[in-house]
Amino acid sequence: MTTFVDRVELHVAAGNGGHGCASVHREKFKPLGGPDGGNGGRGGDVILTVDQSITTLLEYHHSPHRKATNGKPGEGGNRSGKDGQDLVLAVPDGTVVLDKAGNVLADLVGHGTSFVAAQGGRGGLGNAALASARRKAPGFALLGEPGDLQDVVLELKTVADVALVGYPSAGKSSLISVLSAARPKIADYPFTTLVPNLGVVTAGSTVYTIADVPGLIPGASQGKGLGLEFLRHVERCSVLVHVLDTATLESDRDPASDLDIIEEELRQYGGLDNRPRIVVLNKTDVPDGKDLAEMVRPDLEARGYRVFEVSAVAHLGLKELSFALAELVATARAAKPKEEATRIVIRPKAVDDTGFTVTREADGLFRVRGEKPERWVRQTDFNNDEAVGYLADRLNRLGVEEALVKAGARGGDGVAIGPEDNAVVFDWEPSLTAGAEMLGRRGEDHRFEGERPAAQRRRDRQAERDEAQQEFDDFEPF
Repeated sequence: MTTFVDRVELHVAAGNGGHGCASVHREKFKPLGGPDGGNGGRGGDVILTVDQSITTLLEYHHSPHRKATNGKPGEGGNRSGKDGQDLVLAVPDGTVVLDKAGNVLADLVGHGTSFVAAQGGRGGLGNAALASARRKAPGFALLGEPGDLQDVVLELKTVADVALVGYPSAGKSSLISVLSAARPKIADYPFTTLVPNLGVVTAGSTVYTIADVPGLIPGASQGKGLGLEFLRHVERCSVLVHVLDTATLESDRDPASDLDIIEEELRQYGGLDNRPRIVVLNKTDVPDGKDLAEMVRPDLEARGYRVFEVSAVAHLGLKELSFALAELVATARAAKPKEEATRIVIRPKAVDDTGFTVTREADGLFRVRGEKPERWVRQTDFNNDEAVGYLADRLNRLGVEEALVKAGARGGDGVAIGPEDNAVVFDWEPSLTAGAEMLGRRGEDHRFEGERPAAQRRRDRQAERDEAQQEFDDFEPF
């Protein structure tokens, strides 16, 4: 059964926003209590967060579909709906988030680092929030927005300081088992190691992590064997250690040719040329292995490599190797730029930025694209004439109607708001409000047409004063 997974496709769905409520306050002796519909709650986000206690993506391999909770709808009495709960998904340190096209969306390194994979939908406004001096009692509310639906790919790249690379059965697992407390599976057949193993090594005052990468063979960078599947785990390592088998039983192999082949695979994979290398000649406890190591060492040192002769079984040469790796790791850490606090950059939109575009397509259809128009359309209940009239008002104030006229649109032309696969299409008529004008003054309630008693009393008193002043002015003394 699979126990280690380092690449999965995850289907995440954020929560939908709750609908706003259209309600009128009702109380004894207060027949016109006014609108009191509450707002809908926000939908929950789907958030990926690094948890260093997790080392595999196995959980998402078995359950790739995840969804946050929806926001609750608003209620009467000015009661807002409850926000949906965010869904926090824990991922291993070193997880890279990509879209379906392979573009990197986030590189999650460091405990607590998070990324919002899917944004929850906004809650719709209730009619209490939509009330104004012109629209005293709206008979509609805004719908909640749907949450984002995203398909993302998660790739795990091991976060380690040192990577052990080499042919299968070169002794990498044995080496990491004696250098650290890691206990990988060790056997005398190729491809014993099927998953990367991590170990922690202490050398003096330096503590570093070491990774045992599954064996590489010719063609690994093109996917042969297990190479391509696990070469990504080498990318984050600061130091590469070539583990060469000096006691191989294969007649067509020797340490120098093994090194050349692995180096070629690393070169074809790319991005690893600047990493310092160390060569480890392993299995020198075997007589033939010791002799072969002494033969190839001068040639390897002439190429510029630091060479160490070790035996993982007999524990020979391990201390020198451990401290040499600690020195290179310390140098690499010191060369890294210091992490600075993230600067918040504010980029205000240009003053003349309308926030939408109007384009004429080949079939004569005019398409409106923009964050605000598309969001307003999603929030509109098209079964409510008053809500449609409110949408027409908002689009008109934004300047959509004026832009359509400039683009050459005429009455009766087709207009689409939104993308091709999800748009609202209608026949445009300038200055019309999609039937909402049949209600009278759009957005107002006929119950409020009469004057309020207090206002009427003020007018009556002012009329009495004006009449008295007029009589005084008309008075003629004898």
